[in-house]
Amino acid sequence: MLCVSLVLAVLTAFAVPPDWAYFSYPDYRTLALLFCLMLIVAGFRSLGVFQRLGGWLLRRAGGFRGLSFALTLLCFFSSMVITNDVTLITFVPFTLLVTRGVSRKGSVLSLVVFETIAANLGSMATPIGNPQNLYLYSVADMGFAQFAWAVLPYTGISLVLLAVALLFQKDEPVREFASQAPGEKLPLPPLLAMLFCLALCLLVVFRVVGYLPVLVCVALVTLLVDRRLYGAVDYALLLTFLCFFIFVGNIKRLPEVNSLLQSLVGGRELWAGILASQVISNVPAAILLSGFTGSYGVLLTAVNLGGLGTPIASLASLISFKFCAREYPGQMGRFFKIFTMWNLLFLAVLIGVAVLLT
Repeated sequence: MLCVSLVLAVLTAFAVPPDWAYFSYPDYRTLALLFCLMLIVAGFRSLGVFQRLGGWLLRRAGGFRGLSFALTLLCFFSSMVITNDVTLITFVPFTLLVTRGVSRKGSVLSLVVFETIAANLGSMATPIGNPQNLYLYSVADMGFAQFAWAVLPYTGISLVLLAVALLFQKDEPVREFASQAPGEKLPLPPLLAMLFCLALCLLVVFRVVGYLPVLVCVALVTLLVDRRLYGAVDYALLLTFLCFFIFVGNIKRLPEVNSLLQSLVGGRELWAGILASQVISNVPAAILLSGFTGSYGVLLTAVNLGGLGTPIASLASLISFKFCAREYPGQMGRFFKIFTMWNLLFLAVLIGVAVLLT
């Protein structure tokens, strides 16, 4: 996606030669918040917060069905804070590790699919749950009431759908995984420092404080806590955002193209967002389409629901594909069938709800 966005930015630069207006294209607030949140989440991961939480749930889950509920709900709710991709990076490998003793591999693959759907749908509930939310909430100067109406009904329905689907999971014992319950306590000073930085970012999201002082503060705290966390930042995603900002900014300065895209997107934001997400994923779709519509609430709904469907509809889904391909290289055809079936089912139900509500 970085390569695609870079090519688009370069091609449009031939039509609109670089000038000082280029500096007005990016949404610097979104970029700063993404950078800060990546550092903070990397800090939590380095402290073992999420692995400890997963181990605690495993010891109380009992059988496979209980474990499925626990891990899926953990992905659903944790993605609201640590984003969908980080959730899957953290808990999918953990899931594959603790389910190695499960005899029915189809059940394990289904669980990973449910975790992926849960992360993609749970993350839409908050402005910091995924990059497209953070971007649209910022660029549209959206109030929380408008944001909540655009996402919370679908979040609630998604939770019900996941619970119903998980009831059909067959049960069997799951082996102990005591190594996820370390005896030593979490180091309190760095944990409190990361929590403080997270609170500052939330204040920026809700426009209580400016992003520049918080960016400086988070950068300094990270240097003091663990400078290696800078290596965990997804710089490719930040560059992808920047390239798409340049592409959209240039397109808007081409009157004929700008008018054409506005006429194509205007009044069709729901379908445009969902269909575009299937091809270029929902984050680039949000950046691209936001330049040609004022109906940001509908677009927010569209790109979040659009994360369901094809494997590239949400790039976070590719994380699950990668881990499953490594663990079960001969089962990827089966995984793709399960993934497609459940994604299309969830997408069909949620599109039906969206058509009624919008």
